[in-house]
Amino acid sequence: MKNISKSQLKPKMLNIFRQIEKTGEEYIVTDHGKPVLKISRYATKPDEALSELRDSILKFNEPTEPVGLDDWDIIK
Repeated sequence: MKNISKSQLKPKMLNIFRQIEKTGEEYIVTDHGKPVLKISRYATKPDEALSELRDSILKFNEPTEPVGLDDWDIIK
């Protein structure tokens, strides 16, 4: 993911759009250093965005209880 300011985006927009279409890389557009927009390639299927998370939750015993750092296996 790349950052680009609004002022830098305007003159390069067409080239950036072509790059996003080709590579799928995302851009974050900033205004005075703060992120305001995300430009990404359009996904035709809404579930494509969630496919990365599919089957990542194996068991959720107490959904109303807070989760601590020790509860995340990926951190260990």
